[in-house]
Amino acid sequence: MKQWYETLFENYGKKYDSESFTQGTIGECNFIEDEIYHNKNIRILDIGCGTGRHSIELAKRGYYVTGIDLSESMLKRAKEKSEEEKVDVYFQKADARNLTFKEEFDLAIMICEGAFSLMETDEMNYQILESAAKSLKENGKLIFTTLNALFPLYHSVKDFIESQKQEGNASCEKSSFDLMTFREHNTTSLEDDSGNQMELHCNERYYAPSEITWILKSLGFKTIDIYGAKLGAFSRKDKLTTEDFEMLIIAEK
Repeated sequence: MKQWYETLFENYGKKYDSESFTQGTIGECNFIEDEIYHNKNIRILDIGCGTGRHSIELAKRGYYVTGIDLSESMLKRAKEKSEEEKVDVYFQKADARNLTFKEEFDLAIMICEGAFSLMETDEMNYQILESAAKSLKENGKLIFTTLNALFPLYHSVKDFIESQKQEGNASCEKSSFDLMTFREHNTTSLEDDSGNQMELHCNERYYAPSEITWILKSLGFKTIDIYGAKLGAFSRKDKLTTEDFEMLIIAEK
């Protein structure tokens, strides 16, 4: 049986690129560049790369990037875009829970939930971070965003998603947050690239900062910094608060 995220990304590449939450690529890549000191010699792994927006932008700036994703449809769109932009990115279909890379990359990124937090169990999400850690060289860095569990304790997730929505984007019809599991269950309505109407029952995991810190420490990361994630404007100056829908995590081995 296919999971909701597999069904969603079967035919959603073009629509995905028009969603409001995908519009911060330039600013996010500026931050990533600053974090690696603009060193063009490093190797970057983009986990859950989707349509390749970060991979392609970083490749345009001269970086060597490998993008992996579970969805053939999203990867097809990523390859089309890289050809249009005339940049080389190595895109590969792979499951983020079982990556075969061993200490090959200086930096791994998972932006806009990439693969992490979409999985249906905590164990699967853990496997993604474990795979990312194994992929990194000694002193490697992991930069990713994930859903902030502090937010739904104070706010309605449904109201937030609807406030960010633009015409033609996916809409959240129903939403509930489970305090025992930190999982949000919602019904999302959308139109795919072929104009078909879809209704998906989604299940996403929100994480508390202390959970993320403990998990990353258990995987051998020595330095873990967590901030609020502002769309297109990542910054180490943004202290995490209950107003932040997402967290920005920067971890170093």
